Amino acid sequence: MTSYAALIRGIGPGDPRKSNESLRGVLEELGFTDVLSVISSGNIVFSAPGGADTDELGRRIEAAWPELRGFSAMTVVRSAEQIAHLLDQRPFGDTPHGKASYQLVTYFKEPPASAPTPPEQPGVQVIGMVDGALCTIHDTTVTGGPEVMKWLDRAYRKQTTSRTPLTLARILKKMN
Repeated sequence: MTSYAALIRGIGPGDPRKSNESLRGVLEELGFTDVLSVISSGNIVFSAPGGADTDELGRRIEAAWPELRGFSAMTVVRSAEQIAHLLDQRPFGDTPHGKASYQLVTYFKEPPASAPTPPEQPGVQVIGMVDGALCTIHDTTVTGGPEVMKWLDRAYRKQTTSRTPLTLARILKKMN
């Protein structure tokens, strides 16, 4: 068995259909094992037979949300090995994560061939593509919020989901 993480877009604790318990229940209904949640924002780790195609796992889980819980949510699946490889590359170097250097790793439903160019705005830095994910840093003291996410939502029609590297590290820890 291999550990995987389902990174589910648009999940917050306010909707009971999207609670950690409900999300875990869907994956258990699909036959996955060792199902655990990591914080309340759409991060579910689980085990499946080794060598499973992550895109196929994502499609299978994504198709289950409306059928079993009555909502739609874009879902990206990554193995523990894939998450570890991205984090091991240290795309943000020694830059500390914080308000002035808010780091995001954005996964795409269909990854672009190269890093997209953000609109001209102060405080946004595109690090580049790492393992099919876009790594960005933005200064929220200048932008006032996650402007990178708004830009990506418009550019990719909400077919993305983002996590901080700190959250990815927490997910990876739960997978091991």
